[in-house]
Amino acid sequence: MAGLRQTIARERHAWHGPPECRRARAERTHPARQLLESPPRDGRAVRAVRDAAVIRAVIFDFDGLILETEMPALQSWSEIYKEHGHEIPMDLWHGYIGSDRGFEPVEHLAALVGEGLDKVVTQTRRDKRKNELVAALDLMDGVRQYVDDATRLGLRLGIASSSTRAWVLGHLERLGFAACWHTVKAREDVARPKPAPDLYVAAVDALGVAPHEALALEDSPNGIAAAKGAGLRCVAVPNPLTAGMDLSGADLRIGSLAATPLESVLAVLARD
Repeated sequence: MAGLRQTIARERHAWHGPPECRRARAERTHPARQLLESPPRDGRAVRAVRDAAVIRAVIFDFDGLILETEMPALQSWSEIYKEHGHEIPMDLWHGYIGSDRGFEPVEHLAALVGEGLDKVVTQTRRDKRKNELVAALDLMDGVRQYVDDATRLGLRLGIASSSTRAWVLGHLERLGFAACWHTVKAREDVARPKPAPDLYVAAVDALGVAPHEALALEDSPNGIAAAKGAGLRCVAVPNPLTAGMDLSGADLRIGSLAATPLESVLAVLARD
């Protein structure tokens, strides 16, 4: 666990890094920063959104955005790697976030350990451990308020996730948060997961809006690439695990949903 704690510490350092870091400089000079940190309290942001009439739908990623499953996913594999005297390769793991293709931890570990590793048993143990960790989670801060605000503004709501439908709906139902979505698109609904645009293409089609009328909320480069490839506007909302990754493909980056009202985000995007 020492290796995992060091990894988490490094990710959190990237998240809370010193003022001189590159990303902090970029955020300080972002033209929207003042509005996002001090949103209007007199309804100006809401009027700007309604007058612009640009965005008609908001589509959320799931893992790492609605529910912070990224750290349990990493921790559950890191524990097993540690049992066998190895560390999970973070460069490969980072490329895996937001998709379901590419890096296969059980295959990678089997190559390191050799014939002594039972891949089926190992995968089953890991999945059980991940599920235990995720079952204790609540919605990420700010998610419920964003959904409430989008509903109040008359925006349609969707989810686009590379995870399975059972995974997404199971947790939404567990949290009493399943009824508010107009569509949920998951791995089974498309031929290709993120970073391909298929999930977002399917989501906007189901919502009955044009791609440029939809806003995607994403936490990873794979998710951002999928949203932009489908023609959506995209806001990056990093979590501690993705904060140090390159999220520059998004139209806007914010610190968190809890700290940045939806009306302020929409008002900024309407000015572009």
